[in-house]
Amino acid sequence: MGEPTWTREKLQRLVQREISDYQLIVVSNRQPYVHELVEGKLSYSSTAGGLTTAIDPLMQECGGTWVAYGGGKGDYYAVDENNRIQVPPDDPSYTLRLVWLTEQEEQGYYAGFSNEGLWPLCHNAFIEPTFKTSDWETYKAVNNVFAKQVLDEIDGRPAAVFTQDYHLALLPRLLRDADPDIITGQFWHIPWPTYEIFRICPWGGELLDGLLGNDLLGFHIGDHCDNFMEAASRVLGSQVHDEYNLVYQREEPTLVRPFPISVDFEQINLESQSPEVTEEIDRLLEELDLGGKIVGLGIDRIDYTKGIPHRIRAIGRFFEKNPEQIGKVVFVQAGVMSRANIHAYQLLSDQIDLELAAVNGRFSNDNWQPILYLPDDLPAVTLAALRRIARFCVVSSLHDGMNLVAKEYVASRFDEDGVLILSPFTGSAHELIDSVIVNPYATEAFADAILEAVEMPYEERRERMIRMRSVVEENNIYLWAARLFVDMMQGARRSRRPIRSY
Repeated sequence: MGEPTWTREKLQRLVQREISDYQLIVVSNRQPYVHELVEGKLSYSSTAGGLTTAIDPLMQECGGTWVAYGGGKGDYYAVDENNRIQVPPDDPSYTLRLVWLTEQEEQGYYAGFSNEGLWPLCHNAFIEPTFKTSDWETYKAVNNVFAKQVLDEIDGRPAAVFTQDYHLALLPRLLRDADPDIITGQFWHIPWPTYEIFRICPWGGELLDGLLGNDLLGFHIGDHCDNFMEAASRVLGSQVHDEYNLVYQREEPTLVRPFPISVDFEQINLESQSPEVTEEIDRLLEELDLGGKIVGLGIDRIDYTKGIPHRIRAIGRFFEKNPEQIGKVVFVQAGVMSRANIHAYQLLSDQIDLELAAVNGRFSNDNWQPILYLPDDLPAVTLAALRRIARFCVVSSLHDGMNLVAKEYVASRFDEDGVLILSPFTGSAHELIDSVIVNPYATEAFADAILEAVEMPYEERRERMIRMRSVVEENNIYLWAARLFVDMMQGARRSRRPIRSY
């Protein structure tokens, strides 16, 4: 069976042992809870996305402080005089400290350099990165804002700072320069491109040096680690030890390792069996007229990396090749628009509308249409119900770090049924080998994969799902965190400086 399943409690014991007297600080752009002001009353909701899905349960179990940008309309009214609030609001277990940014700072650092520059640079989605000097200067300034807030939170005490993602690549070096005793780790949630692509970035050397301020730097898969180490060697001239996954910059080592991120299998498994989800299934079957039909599902943030137009074209080709399936199969595409102020996303939205109109216009009849598009921020219970209803789930990313939608679908299927159609360009494809793996650019093969999912016998579906569920259950979010924390703390102990004692 391999390693035993990790639990919240087991992780908590490990963190207490490894971090003990150190403050645990998580830093990210995105906040885990957003507060809104509606008719003078404060309400809150958890934010969508893989980062929040992965990190929030860890913080709930381990405590500490999460430092993030406060982007909710009601956030300012929710925090105390030190910009802190205990979360989750209904059962507090850790501290959220919010950072305030001006509209210009948010535009230049987040929409600009992070999402018009780094995001397309790191994803092979054939969208040209945009690099503006003004955005880069704002990115640097905001990273300094975060550094000041983190240092104020630490207040000279022993601390382990775990930074998340590509918005804060400069933060580790800023922290190390300010206080060399801070233990620093970072997880990069998106792919790292090849050297030939990365060298496009005008400020690549500064990004690399910032990230090499970490004791530990984690990626989803080994290929991303190799790409990073090659960039460090060729751009900075850093000394790279491939056999030990070590990069020396300024004569100090950074451990670079793959940590395939995952989900809270047990929680998703249990929530999928709740009465609320069962009631929602009944509602959706009636309101969307899904009863008696084979349902396919896509759940995505509406992003050009997710291959949604490719998916829609493949569904159209599926019905074209298999007209006997017309009226019998329905595909539900759920998702939420994001980054709507960026031109590439506006073009994507228009393209999706055109592709939908083409397929639905061609194949719909008075009682049925092939694709139901729900581009709304749907409640968690609705997404859980859709995962339960779906005979097959499609994840057709053109390039992805991991993709947790695939793992959430598997974790939710306590009935041991369902088929996962998965792009080979996701990190998940390295683990979920019992999915139907298909290149999203290959429309004919994609259409055939949909037919395979529709016609796959129950016993084969069950055998595949049991094996995939075993993988996700064993390699859950707590095992991911345990490996990261152990490598971050023990690596720091072995490296360039002794950990101070008090």
